[in-house]
Parts: sequence; C-alpha cells; structure tokens
Amino acid sequence: MLDHEKLTAYRHAIRFFGFALATIGQLPRGNAALADELRRASISIALNIAEGAGRRGEDDRKRFYTTARGSTFECGACLDLVQMIVPAVEIAPGKAILVEIANILSSLTKPSVQEQVEVQVQR
Repeated sequence: MLDHEKLTAYRHAIRFFGFALATIGQLPRGNAALADELRRASISIALNIAEGAGRRGEDDRKRFYTTARGSTFECGACLDLVQMIVPAVEIAPGKAILVEIANILSSLTKPSVQEQVEVQVQR
C-alpha cells in the first residue's frame, strides 16, 4: 500500500470522485464546461493528496494539501451550480464528503508550533 492510500482524506477523495461522476451524468446537454470543471477539480483533490503524501519535506506536503483543499471548495461551488441547473439532484451527500476532506486537510496544513512562534517573533 502506498502512503497516500493510508490517508482518510485520500479515501474520501476517491469516494467523492465517484459521486462527482454520478452527478455529472445527471447534467443535461449543454453543460460540458461545468461537467469538465467538476471532473477536473475532483481529480485534483485526489492527485494533490497523493502527491503531497509522497513529498518528504513538510512545506512541500502542506503546499499540495493546501491545493487539494482549494479544489475541495471548488467542487463545493460546482455542486451548488449543478443544483441550480438541476434542482432535483441531491448534492448533500457530496457536500458531506467535501466537508470531511476539507476538515482533514485543514488539520494537515496547520502551522507547526515552530512556525507559530516564528510568526509571533516577526510581529
């Protein structure tokens, strides 16, 4: 098992990707841009978590996890747009997965105690 496969955030990201694909399938024709954006952003979550897990330096890891967190919020906005186009689409389960991912990534990107001390000293 690779390091990223052990991460709960990664497993949630894979679950969300499946949700995203099912949701995309419910969009009517003429919404290719939104479908593409949701697909790309959901892929970005998983790939950035995986790449971050593979980095040795803490700063590198945090940068990839921060990017994955941004893609998580982008997916949330995409789901809001999907629901405007097709009100019958149930987005709550997908949003719940995204909240879990965002919470985990937030904890993984918190500044270390040393970083917090350095910021205080600079002030």
